[in-house]
Amino acid sequence: MKFRLLMLSAAVMAASGAMAAPRGLTVEDLVNMERIGSPAVSPDATRVVYTVRSTDMSKNRGHTELWMVDLRAAKPVPQRLTSHSASSSDPEWSPGGDAVYFLSSRSGSSQVWRLPVSGGEATRVTDLPLDVESFRVAPTGDRMALTMAVFRDCADLACTKSRLDSKGKATGLVYDRLFVRHWDTWSDGRNSVLYSAPIDASGQVSAAPVSLSGTLDADVPSKPFGDRDEYRFSPDGKSIVFSARIAGKTEAWSTNFDLFTVPAAGGAAPRNLTADNPAWDTKGVFSPDGRTLAYLAMTRPGFEADRFQIVLMDVASGKKRNIAESWDRSAGNVQWTADGKTLIVDAEDIGQHKLFAIDVASGKVAPLTDKGSVGAFDVRRDTITYTQANLASGAQLFKMKLGGQPQQLTNQNAERLADVRFGEYEQFSFTGANGDTVYGHVMKPWNATPGAKYPIAFLVHGGPQGSFGNSWSYRWNPQVYAGAGYATVFIDFHGSTGYGQKFTDSISGDWGGKPLVDLKKGLAAAVAKYPWLDREKSCALGASYGGYMMNWIEGNWSDGFKCIVNHDGVFDARGMAYSTEEQWFTDWENGGPYFTVPENHERFNPVNYVNNWKTPMLVIQGDLDFRIPTAQALSTFTALQRRGIDSKLLVFPDENHWVLKPANSVLWHHTVLGWLDQHLKQ
Repeated sequence: MKFRLLMLSAAVMAASGAMAAPRGLTVEDLVNMERIGSPAVSPDATRVVYTVRSTDMSKNRGHTELWMVDLRAAKPVPQRLTSHSASSSDPEWSPGGDAVYFLSSRSGSSQVWRLPVSGGEATRVTDLPLDVESFRVAPTGDRMALTMAVFRDCADLACTKSRLDSKGKATGLVYDRLFVRHWDTWSDGRNSVLYSAPIDASGQVSAAPVSLSGTLDADVPSKPFGDRDEYRFSPDGKSIVFSARIAGKTEAWSTNFDLFTVPAAGGAAPRNLTADNPAWDTKGVFSPDGRTLAYLAMTRPGFEADRFQIVLMDVASGKKRNIAESWDRSAGNVQWTADGKTLIVDAEDIGQHKLFAIDVASGKVAPLTDKGSVGAFDVRRDTITYTQANLASGAQLFKMKLGGQPQQLTNQNAERLADVRFGEYEQFSFTGANGDTVYGHVMKPWNATPGAKYPIAFLVHGGPQGSFGNSWSYRWNPQVYAGAGYATVFIDFHGSTGYGQKFTDSISGDWGGKPLVDLKKGLAAAVAKYPWLDREKSCALGASYGGYMMNWIEGNWSDGFKCIVNHDGVFDARGMAYSTEEQWFTDWENGGPYFTVPENHERFNPVNYVNNWKTPMLVIQGDLDFRIPTAQALSTFTALQRRGIDSKLLVFPDENHWVLKPANSVLWHHTVLGWLDQHLKQ
């Protein structure tokens, strides 16, 4: 595969001013890039509204506005729709295509707003005592579904508001079941509940919302990352399908989500459509004629990284059938084409993240995109709009006609990055553990010259069921290392996604086995193939499972690297098993909870190999990380210090499993690059 290099043309550079000397990407560039997302195509498929997130360094946060592109234009020019000190997000078209609904806190709380696309000011659609977390407008335009966090024992929204406002001096929290905390938040007793409310002729909510899911002991959408893709209206607007997990005291170790249907106007209890499946069912989408419900379903309870297969259910009879069963990929999202004959889905595939078209009648699968990573997408009539990134570009907006060629609609960040030269990159393969073909990527420094050798940043992805493929990241981006003069190598070891479910499954129960073999063989294969890689000057870096692997490497490949960077990594499997919030994860990965199979958890436990540690390590931790709690990082640092190993600890009191605040991201990157410079360039 040829190397790829993204460079802006001289014409673009000249248009932005004098020709600047080329340079590499910096963390300041990365943090300040504008980010495109959430495309929503108008009902007549002539326009697309999307979000652009910018960074406000003075306020240390992101800011989002709405933009629009005319899909009919030969040379589309993006038009800004909103401009306000408060962000505008989650755009959705009115059924008539005359207005865009969106979320904004410009009134002091998160509410739904409506903006006429022909001109004029946005008007507030909801004026509720609580924040609206998400919403959808019925296809008939006469009703809105919305979600809010409430105390389910409250009779109305005002009760929840009053309870939140009247907290006493005591700060203690009492629990009688898990979750007590999830991701980065301690539970305050509220659930996310699905409501609906009528909309009048002017597009305003005209009556108090009616609870649709409040009788269920569940969050709709799910926490911590669920969104409005977990609920949808039927085409006639009379019913809503949503996903929910009814697990009671077993919620922390259950992945049994089901699909429920409920009248959109309320008045009846939700009805379970998938009670026959004890695993995960979600993201139901009605066909255009309303007769068929497509949704995603796993088959193995307790396994969050099982393959999401696509199921079609006849709405009238409830009869179900799987489609494209032999296609060994896990679908991400599903949408119908207007004729009801094709499903458009996204899925990871050999280091890429593509769009696919699935013929409903035959189940035949055809790729619609090639290289790169597709993010959000929307389908109207025969038009698909989507965001796509790669290892040398943040997400841009594209459109295509079904069966046609893609057209790029945006060139975000072109001017601000006009003088940036990106590192060339290439995908390669090698024979890994068990003789299987394993894939990886290499990237050159931005200023690589023939005959020179470059120190290596060896990146290990998290998950562990994840991928470091041909995509763009604002947390772990190889171009930042390329911009600092480093070559990078990153391997999709056994357990990675996009290579078939068997490959993904192979890491469970074998965290320190085949993946370590793949990392060793992958780095050796890269060094043998690419003479510009300086194996003698290399540092390993990883977060989450990648952080675990840093601790495992420290004890089981102790002569492999000059230095290590460990972000949010597991140090002690027993401590992890009893303190992480999503218990199903450690249960599945080790064949059961610690108290039933301790030997499984101890088999690849880094704490058992501390006597082998000798490599300098930078340890990083977010104190709001409840997935891999802070004690794991403190234990790692303590072990390093007690053994007299060169080490540093960087703690972010206000970050979770990820570092999200702009200023913290800048500090994170400079600390990491400084650690590499200290051990690889001096």
